[in-house]
Amino acid sequence: MNSTLIVLSIVFAVLTFVFLGITFKAARNRKLTGTALSFVTLLLMVALTLLCATLSISLQGYNALTREELAATIQIEPLGNKKFAASFTFPDSSIARYILSGDEIYVDARILKWHPIANIFGIHTLYQLDRVGGRYTKLFDEQTKERTVFSLSRNQYFDMYDLRESYEFLSPFVDAEYGSGTFVSVKRHSKLDVMVSTTGLLIRKVE
Repeated sequence: MNSTLIVLSIVFAVLTFVFLGITFKAARNRKLTGTALSFVTLLLMVALTLLCATLSISLQGYNALTREELAATIQIEPLGNKKFAASFTFPDSSIARYILSGDEIYVDARILKWHPIANIFGIHTLYQLDRVGGRYTKLFDEQTKERTVFSLSRNQYFDMYDLRESYEFLSPFVDAEYGSGTFVSVKRHSKLDVMVSTTGLLIRKVE
């Protein structure tokens, strides 16, 4: 939809210049009727150009502010006695498997969130998955039973926080730097998508 609006904006902009030339030519030749018709058409092309451009920018802004990125897909395999296997498939197709204890799976990440204006200009939320662990529903179990937690950090060519600090001009666009965690029940075989939105992590069950 946005691509169509961009194309239409360009087409109407070109037609605007075409009718601008036609209008000037008719005016030079003192053709009142032709000048009037060309001028009205010119105004129509300008209005259509502005309309399509406005809708395109609005749609791009909406998509940027509601954007979600897949951080990992998890296959859950219950093993009994409050244990389960979690197989992570990352966007680069690499796979990691963890044996966890608990009733729920917990995933957290380091988040670098930009101001909405930066999102509109194509600078999206940055993240680094940090840890995965098992989580018990009952607080007593959390305090007394086996705890399992593993690192999800992966080798990076650069650290996103170091990158931001290296370029001071990016600082005004930074909204927040924080940790974000999410968890969901794992009582049965299931497939989960770990998503990164403009506000943090979330987990969706894949039907």
